Amino acid sequence: MTQLNYEAKKNFLYPYSRYYGVITPDNLIFNANLQEFAQKVGYISSLETNGKLSPEEALRKIELLWQQLKASK
Repeated sequence: MTQLNYEAKKNFLYPYSRYYGVITPDNLIFNANLQEFAQKVGYISSLETNGKLSPEEALRKIELLWQQLKASK
């Protein structure tokens, strides 16, 4: 039962959707990286909105994530 709870929590916190484009290894990797980028930006935005991060720090972290995403392309 704990495994079921772990999987439900994992799927809720880290949702991934299917890839509908042309299936190549590069496209699949970029799609996974893009979904991870979107998830992390959402977390950073929430932390900034709730006052846990300054706007400058949030922007710096998002810019770093963007550079990492561009490099994976």
